[in-house]
Amino acid sequence: MEVRPCFFTVGQADRATRRSNLIIEDIDFIMRRTLLLNLALLFVLTLILSSGSFLQAAERPNVLLIMTDDQGWGDVRSHDNPLIETPQQDLLASQGAQFERFYVSPVCAPTRSSLLTGRYSLRTGVHGVTRGFENMRAEETTIAEMFKAAGYNTGAFGKWHNGRHYPMHPNGQGFDEFFGFCGGHWNRYFDTNLEHNKQPVKTEGYITDVLTDHAIDFIKQNKDQPFFCYVPYNAPHSPWIVPEKYWDKYANKGLDDKARCAYAMVECVDDNLGRLMQTLDDLKLSGNTIVLFLTDNGPNSNRYNGNMRGRKGSIHEGGIRVPLFVRYPDKIKAGTVVKPIAAHIDILPTLLELCSVENTADQPLDGKSLVPLLTNKSTKDWPQRMLFSDRLFRNSIPGDELPNGSVRTDRWRAAYERGKWSLYDMQADPSQKQNVIKAHPAVMKELSAAYRDWFKDVSQAGFEPIPIPAGHPKEQFTSLPANESFLFPEAGQGINYSGNGHNGYANSWIEDWTDPKASVVWHLDVLQPGTYEATLKYTCRAEDVGCEVQARVHDQTLNATISEPHDPPKIGNQDRVEQSDNYMSKDWAKIELGTFTLKKGNCNLTLTGVKKPGSELLDVKGFELKRVQ
Repeated sequence: MEVRPCFFTVGQADRATRRSNLIIEDIDFIMRRTLLLNLALLFVLTLILSSGSFLQAAERPNVLLIMTDDQGWGDVRSHDNPLIETPQQDLLASQGAQFERFYVSPVCAPTRSSLLTGRYSLRTGVHGVTRGFENMRAEETTIAEMFKAAGYNTGAFGKWHNGRHYPMHPNGQGFDEFFGFCGGHWNRYFDTNLEHNKQPVKTEGYITDVLTDHAIDFIKQNKDQPFFCYVPYNAPHSPWIVPEKYWDKYANKGLDDKARCAYAMVECVDDNLGRLMQTLDDLKLSGNTIVLFLTDNGPNSNRYNGNMRGRKGSIHEGGIRVPLFVRYPDKIKAGTVVKPIAAHIDILPTLLELCSVENTADQPLDGKSLVPLLTNKSTKDWPQRMLFSDRLFRNSIPGDELPNGSVRTDRWRAAYERGKWSLYDMQADPSQKQNVIKAHPAVMKELSAAYRDWFKDVSQAGFEPIPIPAGHPKEQFTSLPANESFLFPEAGQGINYSGNGHNGYANSWIEDWTDPKASVVWHLDVLQPGTYEATLKYTCRAEDVGCEVQARVHDQTLNATISEPHDPPKIGNQDRVEQSDNYMSKDWAKIELGTFTLKKGNCNLTLTGVKKPGSELLDVKGFELKRVQ
């Protein structure tokens, strides 16, 4: 076969070369465009698949969870109380679901830990309101941690009461933002000092208004992304402090001063609830925001409570039955009434389901999602339940294996107090006037056995106080407050707490220290070994100058002698009702004792008297430890 050579003219060759170059450029452009498209697609897929889904997070509802402090079931006008005005709470109840039988714990801190974890408080380490028994174990997984992991921005604005030390502090338990206070109560409600993410802040105005201001700011800042906003108001908890206009409004209504102030404080909260609701409306967020309103226990004084037995602190109906209103226009019909019993432990699983948030807790939940009840689905398959309450060894018989407590079903309430059981038919006798234990022995046997089994289960971790974590990497300073100390031989024997003496509430100090052999002990968990400076906060009367105290950790001791008096007056309260020293404070002096070398692990810091020239030693507010290396 003859192969003929192919000849091109110069012009033909140039045209061929240009065509080849164009083809190469087209191929190069197509490849680059394909690469860019693939990279863009990969970026979008990464966003979708990462951290709970970019798209899902944008579509999830917001949550506004509001809880008041010591507001009873009867402190709402729509609960047949003509003496109080709560138009915003009444409106909220009518716009969504209200629960007829909703239960919490008898006191503050246990309710809060159950609300945050979906677990009975005894499992979480919380079984009191002070002395460190209010502290929740750091390894518990909170609702804020779950929502944060799902892409929500989280904020808490108000009273925490589950630990002031990191990582038990709100910022260590899933809340990006915290503004409020961590103790069980606060002393001053006007122009007070609060904290913002562990930094002290001076505020202006009434505390309920201030907390609302910061919650509103948080909502506005996060209006374009999902948020979880927790607003645990500290009203109407004492001290009895309220703005004049509310106090005046409840004059001449036949109320004692405590009830008058409680109603005034609740109405102030109600006005602030209205501000929160208006903010959601203004930002067009109402339709996609789940709003919940509840309270943490029964009323804190003797006032109207629907003729129920008991008040705050009681394991009976009046101590633990509270309001719960839930509004979510996209899912819950207005006017929904939920009749089956429910409890604080149910809030977490309910919100997880409504918001499609994953349960990331390592421990099992005690609560049950209430979504079927809220959405008016058939409840014929809704199980019969038992709900449990306790006051761990509060007024119990010493040595008794069971604490005072109760079991609630839809019909029955069994109560265990000081070694004796009683039984009430709550449908026939809602005021608990007739003990029917003899008429229903089988019911009593079942409920008492269930209570024993429940207590054995939830108390497996024991009741030892959770030691104060010292030296956390995120905290240079560790506060050892007086109310988290333990007195030996015990309070009232040569040493005492201020206020009502034996309890040592949130802002108490140590006083009446007449016996130098008496001691003050703080239990510590040193997280980082090293050198710590120890500073004592104290006051000392002129007649007690020259007194000497000694701080000891293991075999290390540091002594301090007071050479000058520092005896400022107690700072008065702003109360409408006279109160005890529980709500007083003082200007504290500081003295540096020196340094301790602390090993990692548990230890005690013990303060004892050495020399007492006068009738007493110091008043002690607490210690401050500073990690220096």
